Amino acid sequence: MDETCPVARSVAVLDGKWTMLVLRDLLRGTKRFSQLRESLTGISPKTLTDRLRALEEQGMVQRLIYPEIPPRVEYTLTERGRGVEPVINALAAWSGGTPLAEL
Repeated sequence: MDETCPVARSVAVLDGKWTMLVLRDLLRGTKRFSQLRESLTGISPKTLTDRLRALEEQGMVQRLIYPEIPPRVEYTLTERGRGVEPVINALAAWSGGTPLAEL
């Protein structure tokens, strides 16, 4: 990968079959793992875990663990993660769909 190319760096962060859809769902607000699995029909728990971890490592997602029994974990987009909204809206418009802001 060309580290000097901003498009290549962006694709490296957003790469993966479910990554953009995870981000799309988190743009609608904080979600628990089970809520994400429910909204992403067909995603396996392992794949969702892998995508969330990768996004957390990239600084796109914040994972918050509540000290309860059983533990409650929530995922929220960081400021950097929220920056992907215009990209997702552009993709929706390009495909003839409705931008997130209008849903």
